[in-house]
Amino acid sequence: MSALARSRVVAPPGWSRWLVPPAALSIHLAIGQAYAWSVFKPPLESSLQLSGTASALPFQLAIVMLGLSAAFGGTLVERNGPRWAMGVSTVCFSAGFLIAALGAATGQYWLIVLGYGFVGGIGLGIGYISPVSTLIKWFPDRPGMATGIAIMGFGGGALIASPWSTQLLASLGRDASGLARTFLVMGLAYAVFMTVGVLLVRVPADDGMPSARPAAGVPADRAPATTARVSARRALRTPQFWCLWVVLCTNVTAGIGILEKAAPMISDFFAHTAAPVSASAAAGFVGMLSLANMLGRIVWSSASDLIGRKNVYRLYLGAGALLYLLIALAGDASKPLFIGCAMVILSFYGGGFATAPAYLKDLFGTYQVGAIHGRLLTAWSTAGVLGPLIVNAVADDAGAAGHSGPDLYTTSFFIMIGLLVVGFAANELVRPVHPRHHEPPAPAGQSAPGDRPAAAPGAARPKGADQ
Repeated sequence: MSALARSRVVAPPGWSRWLVPPAALSIHLAIGQAYAWSVFKPPLESSLQLSGTASALPFQLAIVMLGLSAAFGGTLVERNGPRWAMGVSTVCFSAGFLIAALGAATGQYWLIVLGYGFVGGIGLGIGYISPVSTLIKWFPDRPGMATGIAIMGFGGGALIASPWSTQLLASLGRDASGLARTFLVMGLAYAVFMTVGVLLVRVPADDGMPSARPAAGVPADRAPATTARVSARRALRTPQFWCLWVVLCTNVTAGIGILEKAAPMISDFFAHTAAPVSASAAAGFVGMLSLANMLGRIVWSSASDLIGRKNVYRLYLGAGALLYLLIALAGDASKPLFIGCAMVILSFYGGGFATAPAYLKDLFGTYQVGAIHGRLLTAWSTAGVLGPLIVNAVADDAGAAGHSGPDLYTTSFFIMIGLLVVGFAANELVRPVHPRHHEPPAPAGQSAPGDRPAAAPGAARPKGADQ
Protein backbone atom coordinates (compact mmCIF):
# COMPACT_ATOMS: atom_id res chain seq x y z
CA MET A 1 0.00 0.00 0.00
CA SER A 2 2.98 2.34 0.41
CA ALA A 3 3.16 2.65 -3.38
CA LEU A 4 -0.33 4.18 -3.28
CA ALA A 5 0.47 6.68 -0.51
CA ARG A 6 0.05 10.40 -1.16
CA SER A 7 3.74 11.05 -0.42
CA ARG A 8 4.72 8.71 -3.28
CA VAL A 9 2.82 10.59 -5.98
CA VAL A 10 4.19 14.13 -5.63
CA ALA A 11 4.89 15.57 -9.07
CA PRO A 12 8.55 16.23 -9.90
CA PRO A 13 9.60 19.70 -11.08
CA GLY A 14 8.40 20.44 -14.61
CA TRP A 15 5.68 17.76 -14.59
CA SER A 16 2.74 18.87 -16.74
CA ARG A 17 -0.58 19.33 -15.01
CA TRP A 18 -2.32 18.37 -18.27
CA LEU A 19 -1.51 14.73 -17.55
CA VAL A 20 -3.93 14.74 -14.60
CA PRO A 21 -7.19 14.99 -16.64
CA PRO A 22 -6.30 11.88 -18.74
CA ALA A 23 -5.57 10.00 -15.51
CA ALA A 24 -8.98 11.00 -14.17
CA LEU A 25 -10.64 10.14 -17.49
CA SER A 26 -9.27 6.59 -17.36
CA ILE A 27 -11.26 6.06 -14.16
CA HIS A 28 -14.42 7.89 -15.18
CA LEU A 29 -14.67 6.36 -18.66
CA ALA A 30 -14.55 2.95 -16.98
CA ILE A 31 -17.05 3.49 -14.17
CA GLY A 32 -19.34 5.33 -16.62
CA GLN A 33 -20.22 1.84 -17.85
CA ALA A 34 -22.98 1.93 -15.24
CA TYR A 35 -25.16 3.95 -17.63
CA ALA A 36 -25.01 1.03 -20.10
CA TRP A 37 -26.48 -1.55 -17.69
CA SER A 38 -29.66 -1.77 -19.78
CA VAL A 39 -27.70 -3.78 -22.38
CA PHE A 40 -27.51 -6.66 -19.89
CA LYS A 41 -31.19 -6.59 -18.93
CA PRO A 42 -32.69 -8.65 -21.82
CA PRO A 43 -30.16 -11.54 -21.61
CA LEU A 44 -30.41 -11.54 -17.80
CA GLU A 45 -34.19 -11.71 -17.92
CA SER A 46 -34.26 -14.50 -20.50
CA SER A 47 -31.43 -16.63 -19.10
CA LEU A 48 -32.29 -16.33 -15.41
CA GLN A 49 -36.08 -15.84 -15.77
CA LEU A 50 -36.11 -12.42 -14.13
CA SER A 51 -38.68 -9.65 -14.27
CA GLY A 52 -37.77 -6.20 -15.53
CA THR A 53 -37.89 -4.88 -11.97
CA ALA A 54 -35.57 -7.62 -10.71
CA SER A 55 -33.07 -7.13 -13.53
CA ALA A 56 -32.76 -3.44 -12.58
CA LEU A 57 -31.70 -4.27 -9.01
CA PRO A 58 -27.91 -4.40 -9.62
CA PHE A 59 -28.00 -0.95 -11.25
CA GLN A 60 -30.19 0.55 -8.53
CA LEU A 61 -27.98 -0.83 -5.77
CA ALA A 62 -24.86 0.40 -7.59
CA ILE A 63 -26.22 3.99 -7.68
CA VAL A 64 -27.21 3.84 -4.01
CA MET A 65 -23.75 2.52 -3.08
CA LEU A 66 -22.16 5.23 -5.24
CA GLY A 67 -23.72 7.93 -3.09
CA LEU A 68 -23.10 6.16 0.21
CA SER A 69 -19.48 5.20 -0.48
CA ALA A 70 -18.73 8.70 -1.78
CA ALA A 71 -20.25 10.19 1.37
CA PHE A 72 -18.57 7.91 3.89
CA GLY A 73 -15.32 7.43 2.00
CA GLY A 74 -14.73 11.05 1.05
CA THR A 75 -12.54 11.83 4.07
CA LEU A 76 -10.41 8.73 3.41
CA VAL A 77 -9.92 9.90 -0.17
CA GLU A 78 -8.71 13.29 1.06
CA ARG A 79 -6.41 11.76 3.66
CA ASN A 80 -4.83 9.04 1.51
CA GLY A 81 -4.67 10.83 -1.83
CA PRO A 82 -5.86 10.18 -5.39
CA ARG A 83 -3.67 7.16 -6.22
CA TRP A 84 -4.98 5.24 -3.20
CA ALA A 85 -8.57 6.17 -4.10
CA MET A 86 -8.16 5.22 -7.76
CA GLY A 87 -6.55 1.95 -6.72
CA VAL A 88 -9.45 1.09 -4.41
CA SER A 89 -11.91 2.01 -7.16
CA THR A 90 -10.09 -0.20 -9.67
CA VAL A 91 -10.09 -3.21 -7.35
CA CYS A 92 -13.75 -2.85 -6.33
CA PHE A 93 -15.15 -2.06 -9.78
CA SER A 94 -13.24 -4.87 -11.50
CA ALA A 95 -13.94 -7.33 -8.68
CA GLY A 96 -17.64 -6.51 -9.01
CA PHE A 97 -17.59 -7.77 -12.61
CA LEU A 98 -15.68 -10.91 -11.62
CA ILE A 99 -18.17 -11.72 -8.84
CA ALA A 100 -21.03 -11.07 -11.27
CA ALA A 101 -19.35 -13.45 -13.75
CA LEU A 102 -19.34 -16.15 -11.08
CA GLY A 103 -22.99 -15.48 -10.36
CA ALA A 104 -23.97 -15.75 -14.02
CA ALA A 105 -21.93 -18.94 -14.47
CA THR A 106 -23.57 -20.63 -11.46
CA GLY A 107 -27.05 -19.16 -11.97
CA GLN A 108 -26.90 -17.34 -8.63
CA TYR A 109 -28.45 -13.96 -9.29
CA TRP A 110 -27.71 -12.75 -5.77
CA LEU A 111 -24.00 -12.91 -6.63
CA ILE A 112 -24.60 -10.59 -9.60
CA VAL A 113 -26.43 -8.16 -7.31
CA LEU A 114 -23.67 -8.43 -4.70
CA GLY A 115 -20.85 -8.09 -7.22
CA TYR A 116 -22.06 -5.45 -9.65
CA GLY A 117 -24.37 -3.62 -7.24
CA PHE A 118 -22.63 -3.66 -3.85
CA VAL A 119 -18.91 -4.21 -4.50
CA GLY A 120 -18.91 -2.49 -7.89
CA GLY A 121 -21.02 0.34 -6.50
CA ILE A 122 -18.34 1.07 -3.90
CA GLY A 123 -15.86 1.32 -6.77
CA LEU A 124 -18.22 3.74 -8.51
CA GLY A 125 -18.43 6.09 -5.53
CA ILE A 126 -14.74 6.12 -4.61
CA GLY A 127 -13.73 6.39 -8.27
CA TYR A 128 -16.15 9.22 -8.97
CA ILE A 129 -14.72 11.51 -6.29
CA SER A 130 -11.10 10.29 -6.47
CA PRO A 131 -9.67 12.99 -8.81
CA VAL A 132 -11.84 15.95 -7.80
CA SER A 133 -9.73 17.75 -5.19
CA THR A 134 -6.50 16.97 -7.08
CA LEU A 135 -7.84 18.49 -10.29
CA ILE A 136 -9.02 21.60 -8.45
CA LYS A 137 -5.57 22.05 -6.87
CA TRP A 138 -3.82 21.67 -10.23
CA PHE A 139 -6.29 24.01 -11.99
CA PRO A 140 -7.26 26.76 -9.48
CA ASP A 141 -7.65 29.12 -12.44
CA ARG A 142 -10.13 26.84 -14.29
CA PRO A 143 -11.69 24.43 -11.77
CA GLY A 144 -14.94 24.08 -13.70
CA MET A 145 -13.17 23.06 -16.89
CA ALA A 146 -10.84 20.66 -15.09
CA THR A 147 -13.54 18.75 -13.23
CA GLY A 148 -15.76 18.90 -16.32
CA ILE A 149 -13.16 17.06 -18.40
CA ALA A 150 -12.98 14.22 -15.90
CA ILE A 151 -16.65 13.96 -15.05
CA MET A 152 -17.44 14.12 -18.77
CA GLY A 153 -15.95 10.63 -18.88
CA PHE A 154 -18.66 9.28 -16.58
CA GLY A 155 -21.33 10.56 -18.94
CA GLY A 156 -19.47 9.24 -21.98
CA GLY A 157 -18.53 5.86 -20.55
CA ALA A 158 -21.79 4.35 -21.78
CA LEU A 159 -21.02 5.40 -25.36
CA ILE A 160 -18.06 3.02 -25.22
CA ALA A 161 -19.54 0.35 -23.00
CA SER A 162 -22.88 -0.02 -24.77
CA PRO A 163 -21.62 -1.11 -28.22
CA TRP A 164 -18.73 -3.04 -26.66
CA SER A 165 -21.08 -4.98 -24.37
CA THR A 166 -23.43 -5.64 -27.27
CA GLN A 167 -20.60 -6.99 -29.40
CA LEU A 168 -19.28 -9.19 -26.58
CA LEU A 169 -22.74 -10.67 -26.00
CA ALA A 170 -23.15 -11.31 -29.73
CA SER A 171 -19.77 -13.07 -29.87
CA LEU A 172 -19.81 -14.93 -26.55
CA GLY A 173 -23.51 -15.69 -26.30
CA ARG A 174 -26.59 -14.20 -24.70
CA ASP A 175 -27.21 -17.12 -22.38
CA ALA A 176 -25.92 -17.41 -18.80
CA SER A 177 -22.49 -18.70 -19.83
CA GLY A 178 -22.15 -15.94 -22.41
CA LEU A 179 -23.03 -13.37 -19.76
CA ALA A 180 -20.45 -14.87 -17.44
CA ARG A 181 -17.72 -14.64 -20.09
CA THR A 182 -18.77 -11.08 -20.95
CA PHE A 183 -18.56 -9.99 -17.31
CA LEU A 184 -15.17 -11.70 -17.00
CA VAL A 185 -13.71 -9.99 -20.07
CA MET A 186 -15.02 -6.58 -19.04
CA GLY A 187 -13.74 -6.93 -15.48
CA LEU A 188 -10.22 -7.78 -16.62
CA ALA A 189 -10.17 -5.13 -19.35
CA TYR A 190 -11.36 -2.39 -17.00
CA ALA A 191 -8.73 -3.42 -14.45
CA VAL A 192 -5.97 -2.80 -17.01
CA PHE A 193 -7.49 0.43 -18.33
CA MET A 194 -8.05 1.95 -14.87
CA THR A 195 -4.55 0.97 -13.71
CA VAL A 196 -3.15 3.40 -16.29
CA GLY A 197 -4.81 6.26 -14.40
CA VAL A 198 -3.61 4.90 -11.05
CA LEU A 199 0.00 4.97 -12.25
CA LEU A 200 -0.27 8.32 -14.04
CA VAL A 201 -1.89 10.54 -11.41
CA ARG A 202 0.24 13.02 -9.44
CA VAL A 203 -0.37 15.69 -6.82
CA PRO A 204 1.34 19.10 -6.93
CA ALA A 205 4.34 19.65 -4.64
CA ASP A 206 3.97 22.10 -1.76
CA ASP A 207 6.32 24.59 -3.40
CA GLY A 208 5.01 24.05 -6.90
CA MET A 209 1.31 24.81 -6.63
CA PRO A 210 -0.01 26.64 -9.69
CA SER A 211 -0.94 30.19 -8.89
CA ALA A 212 -4.59 30.69 -8.03
CA ARG A 213 -5.19 33.20 -10.76
CA PRO A 214 -8.45 33.64 -12.70
CA ALA A 215 -8.48 32.63 -16.34
CA ALA A 216 -7.55 35.35 -18.81
CA GLY A 217 -10.39 37.82 -19.32
CA VAL A 218 -12.44 36.62 -16.34
CA PRO A 219 -13.78 39.49 -14.20
CA ALA A 220 -12.75 39.29 -10.57
CA ASP A 221 -16.36 38.86 -9.42
CA ARG A 222 -16.79 35.88 -11.75
CA ALA A 223 -13.80 33.92 -10.46
CA PRO A 224 -13.98 33.97 -6.68
CA ALA A 225 -10.72 32.95 -5.03
CA THR A 226 -11.94 31.96 -1.58
CA THR A 227 -9.49 31.63 1.28
CA ALA A 228 -11.98 29.47 3.18
CA ARG A 229 -10.74 26.24 4.77
CA VAL A 230 -13.85 24.35 5.77
CA SER A 231 -13.69 20.71 6.86
CA ALA A 232 -16.22 18.15 5.68
CA ARG A 233 -17.61 17.84 9.19
CA ARG A 234 -18.17 21.58 9.52
CA ALA A 235 -19.55 21.90 5.99
CA LEU A 236 -22.52 19.77 7.01
CA ARG A 237 -23.41 22.44 9.57
CA THR A 238 -23.67 25.21 7.00
CA PRO A 239 -26.86 26.24 5.16
CA GLN A 240 -24.78 26.54 1.98
CA PHE A 241 -24.16 22.78 1.88
CA TRP A 242 -27.85 21.94 2.23
CA CYS A 243 -28.87 24.55 -0.32
CA LEU A 244 -26.48 22.95 -2.79
CA TRP A 245 -27.82 19.52 -1.81
CA VAL A 246 -31.33 20.65 -2.80
CA VAL A 247 -29.99 22.25 -5.99
CA LEU A 248 -28.21 19.07 -7.10
CA CYS A 249 -31.07 16.78 -6.09
CA THR A 250 -33.70 18.73 -8.03
CA ASN A 251 -31.50 19.14 -11.11
CA VAL A 252 -30.63 15.43 -11.18
CA THR A 253 -34.24 14.37 -10.56
CA ALA A 254 -35.38 16.41 -13.56
CA GLY A 255 -32.75 14.87 -15.84
CA ILE A 256 -32.76 11.28 -14.71
CA GLY A 257 -36.54 11.13 -15.01
CA ILE A 258 -36.15 11.43 -18.79
CA LEU A 259 -32.94 9.40 -19.02
CA GLU A 260 -34.27 6.30 -17.26
CA LYS A 261 -37.40 6.06 -19.45
CA ALA A 262 -36.14 7.70 -22.62
CA ALA A 263 -36.89 4.98 -25.20
CA PRO A 264 -40.46 4.14 -24.11
CA MET A 265 -41.17 7.83 -23.45
CA ILE A 266 -40.50 8.99 -27.01
CA SER A 267 -42.37 5.97 -28.40
CA ASP A 268 -45.41 6.69 -26.20
CA PHE A 269 -45.30 10.42 -26.91
CA PHE A 270 -45.67 10.02 -30.68
CA ALA A 271 -47.60 6.73 -30.77
CA HIS A 272 -50.70 8.35 -32.30
CA THR A 273 -48.98 10.53 -34.87
CA ALA A 274 -48.67 9.87 -38.60
CA ALA A 275 -45.06 8.72 -38.10
CA PRO A 276 -44.67 6.70 -34.88
CA VAL A 277 -41.18 6.23 -33.44
CA SER A 278 -39.62 2.84 -34.23
CA ALA A 279 -37.60 0.82 -31.72
CA SER A 280 -34.36 1.63 -33.55
CA ALA A 281 -35.18 5.34 -33.62
CA ALA A 282 -35.96 5.23 -29.89
CA ALA A 283 -32.57 3.61 -29.29
CA GLY A 284 -30.97 6.39 -31.32
CA PHE A 285 -32.75 8.93 -29.13
CA VAL A 286 -31.16 7.31 -26.06
CA GLY A 287 -27.74 7.65 -27.71
CA MET A 288 -28.38 11.33 -28.45
CA LEU A 289 -29.30 11.94 -24.83
CA SER A 290 -26.10 10.23 -23.69
CA LEU A 291 -24.10 12.47 -26.00
CA ALA A 292 -25.85 15.58 -24.66
CA ASN A 293 -25.19 14.38 -21.12
CA MET A 294 -21.49 13.96 -21.89
CA LEU A 295 -21.00 17.24 -23.76
CA GLY A 296 -22.95 19.21 -21.16
CA ARG A 297 -20.44 18.19 -18.52
CA ILE A 298 -17.52 19.93 -20.24
CA VAL A 299 -19.37 22.77 -22.02
CA TRP A 300 -21.42 24.07 -19.11
CA SER A 301 -18.78 23.50 -16.44
CA SER A 302 -16.27 25.43 -18.55
CA ALA A 303 -18.85 28.17 -19.02
CA SER A 304 -19.17 28.41 -15.23
CA ASP A 305 -15.53 29.58 -15.09
CA LEU A 306 -16.62 32.57 -17.17
CA ILE A 307 -20.10 33.42 -15.90
CA GLY A 308 -19.92 32.09 -12.34
CA ARG A 309 -21.34 29.00 -10.62
CA LYS A 310 -24.54 30.61 -9.34
CA ASN A 311 -25.35 31.99 -12.78
CA VAL A 312 -24.84 28.68 -14.55
CA TYR A 313 -27.10 26.91 -12.05
CA ARG A 314 -29.70 29.61 -12.69
CA LEU A 315 -29.49 28.49 -16.30
CA TYR A 316 -29.78 24.78 -15.45
CA LEU A 317 -32.79 25.24 -13.20
CA GLY A 318 -34.60 28.19 -14.76
CA ALA A 319 -34.18 27.24 -18.41
CA GLY A 320 -34.79 23.59 -17.52
CA ALA A 321 -38.19 24.47 -16.05
CA LEU A 322 -39.09 26.47 -19.16
CA LEU A 323 -38.06 23.59 -21.44
CA TYR A 324 -40.22 21.14 -19.48
CA LEU A 325 -43.11 23.58 -19.80
CA LEU A 326 -42.54 23.84 -23.55
CA ILE A 327 -42.59 20.05 -23.95
CA ALA A 328 -45.76 19.75 -21.86
CA LEU A 329 -47.60 22.44 -23.84
CA ALA A 330 -46.42 21.30 -27.29
CA GLY A 331 -47.36 17.65 -26.75
CA ASP A 332 -46.82 15.54 -29.86
CA ALA A 333 -46.91 18.51 -32.25
CA SER A 334 -43.19 18.37 -33.10
CA LYS A 335 -40.59 15.62 -32.77
CA PRO A 336 -37.61 17.94 -33.34
CA LEU A 337 -38.88 20.21 -30.56
CA PHE A 338 -39.26 17.31 -28.14
CA ILE A 339 -35.83 15.87 -28.99
CA GLY A 340 -34.11 19.26 -28.84
CA CYS A 341 -35.62 20.17 -25.46
CA ALA A 342 -34.82 16.75 -24.01
CA MET A 343 -31.20 16.99 -25.16
CA VAL A 344 -30.73 20.42 -23.60
CA ILE A 345 -32.30 19.21 -20.33
CA LEU A 346 -29.87 16.26 -20.32
CA SER A 347 -26.96 18.61 -21.00
CA PHE A 348 -28.03 20.56 -17.88
CA TYR A 349 -28.20 17.25 -16.01
CA GLY A 350 -24.59 16.46 -16.91
CA GLY A 351 -23.45 20.03 -16.40
CA GLY A 352 -24.89 20.06 -12.89
CA PHE A 353 -22.68 17.13 -11.90
CA ALA A 354 -19.55 18.66 -13.40
CA THR A 355 -20.05 22.14 -11.95
CA ALA A 356 -20.80 20.98 -8.40
CA PRO A 357 -17.15 20.40 -7.32
CA ALA A 358 -16.11 23.88 -8.50
CA TYR A 359 -19.10 25.43 -6.70
CA LEU A 360 -18.03 23.63 -3.53
CA LYS A 361 -14.46 24.87 -3.99
CA ASP A 362 -15.71 28.47 -4.33
CA LEU A 363 -17.64 28.19 -1.07
CA PHE A 364 -15.54 25.88 1.12
CA GLY A 365 -12.03 26.12 -0.36
CA THR A 366 -9.85 23.23 -1.47
CA TYR A 367 -9.45 21.89 2.06
CA GLN A 368 -11.29 18.52 2.09
CA VAL A 369 -13.35 19.52 -0.96
CA GLY A 370 -13.32 15.89 -2.12
CA ALA A 371 -14.87 14.74 1.14
CA ILE A 372 -17.51 17.47 0.97
CA HIS A 373 -18.26 16.48 -2.62
CA GLY A 374 -18.70 12.89 -1.52
CA ARG A 375 -21.30 13.89 1.04
CA LEU A 376 -23.09 16.03 -1.53
CA LEU A 377 -23.50 13.02 -3.81
CA THR A 378 -26.10 11.56 -1.44
CA ALA A 379 -28.37 13.96 -3.37
CA TRP A 380 -27.68 11.80 -6.44
CA SER A 381 -28.72 8.65 -4.60
CA THR A 382 -31.97 10.33 -3.57
CA ALA A 383 -32.65 11.67 -7.06
CA GLY A 384 -31.83 8.28 -8.61
CA VAL A 385 -34.84 6.87 -6.77
CA LEU A 386 -37.07 9.96 -6.93
CA GLY A 387 -36.85 10.80 -10.65
CA PRO A 388 -37.72 7.37 -12.11
CA LEU A 389 -40.36 6.87 -9.41
CA ILE A 390 -42.18 10.09 -10.35
CA VAL A 391 -42.14 9.44 -14.11
CA ASN A 392 -43.05 5.75 -13.92
CA ALA A 393 -45.73 6.11 -11.23
CA VAL A 394 -47.46 8.95 -13.08
CA ALA A 395 -47.31 7.07 -16.39
CA ASP A 396 -48.67 3.89 -14.81
CA ASP A 397 -51.56 5.74 -13.17
CA ALA A 398 -52.36 7.64 -16.36
CA GLY A 399 -52.28 4.44 -18.39
CA ALA A 400 -54.60 2.70 -15.92
CA ALA A 401 -57.01 5.64 -16.28
CA GLY A 402 -57.10 5.13 -20.05
CA HIS A 403 -54.77 7.96 -21.09
CA SER A 404 -52.12 7.61 -23.78
CA GLY A 405 -49.57 9.61 -25.76
CA PRO A 406 -48.27 12.81 -24.13
CA ASP A 407 -50.98 12.58 -21.46
CA LEU A 408 -48.98 9.77 -19.84
CA TYR A 409 -46.22 12.23 -18.89
CA THR A 410 -47.77 15.70 -18.66
CA THR A 411 -48.35 15.53 -14.91
CA SER A 412 -44.80 14.32 -14.22
CA PHE A 413 -43.43 17.18 -16.34
CA PHE A 414 -45.28 19.72 -14.19
CA ILE A 415 -43.94 18.01 -11.06
CA MET A 416 -40.42 18.39 -12.50
CA ILE A 417 -41.10 22.08 -13.13
CA GLY A 418 -42.08 22.51 -9.48
CA LEU A 419 -38.93 20.75 -8.31
CA LEU A 420 -36.72 22.91 -10.54
CA VAL A 421 -38.35 26.05 -9.13
CA VAL A 422 -37.52 24.82 -5.63
CA GLY A 423 -33.92 24.22 -6.74
CA PHE A 424 -33.76 27.69 -8.30
CA ALA A 425 -34.86 29.24 -5.00
CA ALA A 426 -32.28 27.19 -3.07
CA ASN A 427 -29.54 28.42 -5.41
CA GLU A 428 -30.56 32.02 -4.78
CA LEU A 429 -30.11 31.47 -1.03
CA VAL A 430 -26.43 30.50 -1.39
CA ARG A 431 -24.11 33.04 0.27
CA PRO A 432 -20.42 32.96 1.28
CA VAL A 433 -19.66 30.68 4.22
CA HIS A 434 -19.43 32.47 7.56
CA PRO A 435 -15.85 32.62 8.91
CA ARG A 436 -16.89 30.81 12.09
CA HIS A 437 -16.98 27.59 10.03
CA HIS A 438 -13.40 28.05 8.76
CA GLU A 439 -10.51 25.96 10.01
CA PRO A 440 -7.60 27.92 11.51
CA PRO A 441 -4.58 28.36 9.21
CA ALA A 442 -1.97 25.61 9.25
CA PRO A 443 1.14 26.50 11.28
CA ALA A 444 3.89 28.18 9.27
CA GLY A 445 6.06 25.70 7.43
CA GLN A 446 3.59 22.85 7.90
CA SER A 447 0.65 21.63 5.83
CA ALA A 448 -2.49 19.83 6.82
CA PRO A 449 -3.64 16.65 5.10
CA GLY A 450 -6.38 17.44 2.63
CA ASP A 451 -5.10 21.00 2.27
CA ARG A 452 -1.60 20.38 0.92
CA PRO A 453 -1.04 17.20 -0.99
CA ALA A 454 2.33 16.17 0.34
CA ALA A 455 2.31 16.58 4.09
CA ALA A 456 5.15 14.96 5.92
CA PRO A 457 4.27 12.09 8.24
CA GLY A 458 3.46 13.44 11.69
CA ALA A 459 2.95 17.02 10.55
CA ALA A 460 0.84 19.08 12.89
CA ARG A 461 -2.84 19.25 12.07
CA PRO A 462 -5.12 22.23 12.69
CA LYS A 463 -7.19 21.83 15.80
CA GLY A 464 -10.62 20.47 14.94
CA ALA A 465 -9.61 19.13 11.52
CA ASP A 466 -12.03 16.46 10.40
CA GLN A 467 -10.67 12.93 10.53
